[in-house]
Amino acid sequence: MQKKGALKNEPELFEYSIVNNEEISPGVHLISFNRDFDFAPGQVVKLGVDFKNPPRIYSICSGNQENEVRILFNIKEDGFLTPKLAAMIPGDKIVVSKPYGSFLGSSEAAWWIATGTGIAPFYSMFQSGIPKNIKLIHGASYLNQFYFEDDLDWVMGKNYIRCCSRESSCDVVSGRVTEYLKSVVKFPDVKFYICGKALMVVEVRDLLIEKGVSFENILAEIYF
Repeated sequence: MQKKGALKNEPELFEYSIVNNEEISPGVHLISFNRDFDFAPGQVVKLGVDFKNPPRIYSICSGNQENEVRILFNIKEDGFLTPKLAAMIPGDKIVVSKPYGSFLGSSEAAWWIATGTGIAPFYSMFQSGIPKNIKLIHGASYLNQFYFEDDLDWVMGKNYIRCCSRESSCDVVSGRVTEYLKSVVKFPDVKFYICGKALMVVEVRDLLIEKGVSFENILAEIYF
């Protein structure tokens, strides 16, 4: 690992070699590098392709006892970073900050609500051994966007809810996450974790509050 100074107003970055880059769904990649730091499930890192260009924030998508750190991302065709990340092969270098953030899982009962690649911090929590007393609602446009569904379904069973807005299947709820949440008569007195794009996070937060969930019980992480 090579250590260099941070860009202005950025945390210090460290150089790592990619050990794997897998396209797990069209346009969606999971890259990994060897772990040499501790982190709490739910935390993020800043990641870039060099020390010259600004890094971006990504949730860690692996368990905190695993040897590798994995990052889940979708390619933004008009972006600078993700097309370059998607083209990398084992041995290529990336730069990564130390983990940080307060969107942290715990052993308390909770609902996890995600859309798209917003599943990443929850999968980190899941892989770190936190799925007890958890209900996970994951929304996607298409059936091939339920990343890690085999693992999640095997362990969580009926507490793993998939909501698909553009395709249908016998074991998937038709429609958006918000439609499913509107159908819930009464929410339990637990923490609600929300991760996804800003509009989704705001819609879900407002819906939960409208249905009686206290603001203090809602934690959100916005993906851009």
